[in-house]
Amino acid sequence: MENSVPRTVEEVFSDFKSRRVALIKALTTEVEKFYQQCDPEKENLCLYGLPNETWEVNLPVEEVPPELPEPALGINFARDGMQEKDWLSLVAVHSDSWLLSVAFYFGARFGFGKSERKRLFQMINDLPTLFEVVTGAAKQAHDAPHNNSNKSKSNGKPRQPESQPKAVKVSPPKMENESGEEEEEGEEDEHGATLCGACGDKYATDEFWICCDICERWFHGKCVKITPAKAEHIKQYKCPSCSNKRAKV
Repeated sequence: MENSVPRTVEEVFSDFKSRRVALIKALTTEVEKFYQQCDPEKENLCLYGLPNETWEVNLPVEEVPPELPEPALGINFARDGMQEKDWLSLVAVHSDSWLLSVAFYFGARFGFGKSERKRLFQMINDLPTLFEVVTGAAKQAHDAPHNNSNKSKSNGKPRQPESQPKAVKVSPPKMENESGEEEEEGEEDEHGATLCGACGDKYATDEFWICCDICERWFHGKCVKITPAKAEHIKQYKCPSCSNKRAKV
C-alpha cells in the first residue's frame, strides 16, 4: 500500500503522526468536504488517513485479510441519524482506535519488544487523541489547572459531558432497605439486587451498565453492545426489546 513500510519506533511514530494529521483535517478544517462524501445512500464507507497527510473516504479494501487493519466500516450510515458534532465525535473515537491498531500492527510485524512497544505508546500518548481535538477537550485540558476535586469519576463510571442530556442512565442505583439506608452493591439479598435485563446477572461496580428509557430495565453494556463512548452520544436509549416493539407497531 505504501512505498516504504515503517520498521523502527521512530518511523512508526512518524507514520502515526502523518495519518493523525490527515484525520484531523477531515474532522475539523475540511469537515464540510468530509461530511458531503459520507453519503448514507452509498455502500459501507471508511475514513482513511494516509502517510502523506491526506485523507480519503472510500470502500473497504477487497483483499482478505487486508494488508493493514481496516478503519470502522459504514461511518456514513450514522451521519443523518445524529447531530453533526456527535457523529464527528463518534468517527473520531473509531479513528483513534484505528490509528493505534495500525501503529501496533507495524510493531508486531517487525518484532518490537516490550521496551520498544512502551516507548511507542508513550510517544503516541503525549499527543491529544482525535476525540479530544474534535470535542475541544484537548484545549480545555491544556488551559484548565489540574484539579483533583472532581468527584464525578469516583465510582469509575464514565462522566457525562455537560451537554449530554440526563435521560440516559449509565449506572444502576443503589437499593434501599426497609430502614431507608442504602445497601452496598453486591449484597447477598437477591430480591433487592439490580439484574441485567438480558443475561439476568447481578450488578457489579466494575462493569458498565445502561438503562432503557422506555421500560427502565438495566443492562450490561456488553449484553446490548453499547460502550461508554457510544452511550455519550445517545439521547434516549431503547433496549432491543423496546426497539422491536416500536418497529412492529
